[in-house]
Amino acid sequence: MGESADVVVIGAGVAGLTAARDIARTGATVAVLEARDRVGGRTLTRELGGGLVDLGGQWVGPRQRHVLKLADSLGLQRFHQHHQGTKVLEVRGERRTYQGKVPSLPLLSLLDLQRIIWKLDGLAKRVPREKPAAAPKAAEWDALTVEDWKQRHVPTWGARAALDIATRAVFAAEPSELSFLSFLSYVHSNGGLMPLTEIEGGAQAERFVDGAQSLSRRLAEGLPQGRVVLSAPVKAVLQDARGVTATTEDGRTFRARYAVVATPPALAERIDFGADLPPGRRRAHADIPMGSVIKVVATYATPFWREAGLSGEAVSDVGPVRLCFDDCGPHGRHPALVGFFLGDTARAWTGRPAEDLHRAALADFARFFGPQALSPVAIAALDWKQEPFSAGCYTGLPRPGTLTAIGDALRAPFGRLHWAGTETAIEGCGYLDGAVESGERAATEVAARLTAPDVG
Repeated sequence: MGESADVVVIGAGVAGLTAARDIARTGATVAVLEARDRVGGRTLTRELGGGLVDLGGQWVGPRQRHVLKLADSLGLQRFHQHHQGTKVLEVRGERRTYQGKVPSLPLLSLLDLQRIIWKLDGLAKRVPREKPAAAPKAAEWDALTVEDWKQRHVPTWGARAALDIATRAVFAAEPSELSFLSFLSYVHSNGGLMPLTEIEGGAQAERFVDGAQSLSRRLAEGLPQGRVVLSAPVKAVLQDARGVTATTEDGRTFRARYAVVATPPALAERIDFGADLPPGRRRAHADIPMGSVIKVVATYATPFWREAGLSGEAVSDVGPVRLCFDDCGPHGRHPALVGFFLGDTARAWTGRPAEDLHRAALADFARFFGPQALSPVAIAALDWKQEPFSAGCYTGLPRPGTLTAIGDALRAPFGRLHWAGTETAIEGCGYLDGAVESGERAATEVAARLTAPDVG
């Protein structure tokens, strides 16, 4: 008959483990099934060059109240992301430098960019966070890509380049593949376009001393022993009048009254939920693919870029590395740089040997910050498109036409199944904050049903 619990949770990332913790606190029993041989989902902290680095999600910001509250409750320490110094901007192959928040662009482009930011923030506020398909121009906006909108509304080359760079940095996707409605919904969910792109006061403000994977590790440690089952990919979650049965690829079964599915929609497509899964939910599984990113971290003997007055920040529209940050540990210890291959560039390099990724990243680091970047102490790369239980990062990205077609399907329970994951979040969508919020919501939904008469 297999194992049993009151609730089975599919996925031991931040969302699934948050849901499991909150459900367990009600006194219910929980089993968490994780396909990987580790917890953490799209976070991964490992030792490199004598210190800890994050090869997955790593940042949190002051607006992200759900994850910050969770981190504080778990006793996790944070430190500020370094951003002092001169920044590097490459546009059209030309290297520019600047201080502060204003990029080095022609005056007309800067004025146009500020106008566009105000315009996008205003449009985003017209998209209800709980139901993007109810926006006044939902159908029109969902039929457009960000590229379509840009071509119609952004006249200067500098502002266009800045919007392209921001889209790749925030979504790990090209403007031509992202629904404009989903773009606006994401911006509203996270409090505006600038908070998504900034360090000070923004989504990249802080990091965890023990790495972002420590969130999931601490959550898992707080559950009863044996309740988190690793290396257990789920192939089916089927329900009947009395409960659900989750079956793993190796034939193990787990019986529960309810289930929380905390995987990205693109991975949920691999699971059999039965023939009566609602059409909207099926569309969500098929048409919300993951972003494309390769992350490279290089550690060094000294933070030579800081010594030269550089912040370690760089953005570029040429070369494989499109985005770079200082990745040093607290107080500048364990000097490191982190670079991102994004969108088309990530797809062009996916599947290449790690040595090729390392060489390409170091060449770009050297172009940004000087030849010392070519001599790291250690270097590591992670191609998230090649991760079988992620299929990409940072988050799922609705194709044009998807949000208006699926309606409420991302969050609406299906019988005894409830859905979590940062893609389903109302606040902090796409971030660790959204993962926590979604897990809390799913746990609240399930807890209410566990204490009510069981009517299916």
